[in-house]
Amino acid sequence: MTASLQQVKNVQRVTNVSNVKKPWTPVVLGLSLGFTLLSTSWASLAAEVKEIKQTYNGLTVNANLVMGDQQTYADGIVLLTHGTLTHKDRSTYAQLQENLAAQGISSLAPSLSLGLNDRKGEYDCAVPHTHKHTDAIKEIGFWMDWLKQQGANSVTLMGHSRGGNQTAWFANEHDSAQINKVVLLAPATGEQQSASEYQEKYGKPLADVLKKANALVAKGQGESLMKDTDFIYCKAAQVTPNAFVDYYTVKPQFDTPTLLKTAKKPTLVIMGADDTVVADLPKKMAPLASNALIKTVTIMDAEHFFLDLASEDAAAAAAEFIKQNKSFRDLFVMPCSDTASVDFTGVDCGSSPQ
Repeated sequence: MTASLQQVKNVQRVTNVSNVKKPWTPVVLGLSLGFTLLSTSWASLAAEVKEIKQTYNGLTVNANLVMGDQQTYADGIVLLTHGTLTHKDRSTYAQLQENLAAQGISSLAPSLSLGLNDRKGEYDCAVPHTHKHTDAIKEIGFWMDWLKQQGANSVTLMGHSRGGNQTAWFANEHDSAQINKVVLLAPATGEQQSASEYQEKYGKPLADVLKKANALVAKGQGESLMKDTDFIYCKAAQVTPNAFVDYYTVKPQFDTPTLLKTAKKPTLVIMGADDTVVADLPKKMAPLASNALIKTVTIMDAEHFFLDLASEDAAAAAAEFIKQNKSFRDLFVMPCSDTASVDFTGVDCGSSPQ
């Protein structure tokens, strides 16, 4: 690690909670969660990235490992799952891993195989789609087992967009002592694969295509290819009926806020104030405000992919959440201000914590 990473490790909070004697508000000052800004930006930090390759279901799978300064697997690690049809090297995840490392947090970010060997880059829409939404849940389990073999017994599950939904789904159905906490960045709500979204995007009813796919599955032809089929982000794609049915048959688990009603571990949901992809997320999260395990953070001026300063804020919020053992209310309180870049819900403004 570079010397600048050690500098970051020694950065102090602008305000010490125990010393402030003024009203409180659910916001954090500044561009990086109340941390003093350094002359060297996070983006210039040269965190070392190591590619890990393993074999899963007969395929080579790969992941980027970035360790925090002087950290080992035993110190805890984040397992980061990417969004729809993308990959570990996308700037959203590369920046996030670097910014987490700057906060002393190690992370492993796999590229989901999506049925391909040693997959690199964005999924090519011309390649036949055989993958399923639910495949990722099993693949997260594979990487959890690998981390355990390395000595990582405290893992924070983290996911973005569709990967956030898959992460929450895994946490619900495969809870274990190895899972420490859960952090979800702009997790999917189910609207992104709804009949209304399909109609709006492709100008045709989802029900007709889904009926055709179900009929082929019933005939035992689930692994055949439906050609010229609009699928996720890919127009006129080739897709197996099994894949189409898995992605588009309505399931309550597709809606992350529904999953969080039965969350088993402390969970932080990070939202972008300018996110138009999961624009319904804040409204859907509102009924969970009374759930002691669930907290939300809104990053001001952040869009769906949390780039640059938004990545710094998201990483700082996640790092605070991961490192702290005391109550979330005590963690995220700062003096009242009208110039905040991060909004924390679930914390009262009025009196300082005791």
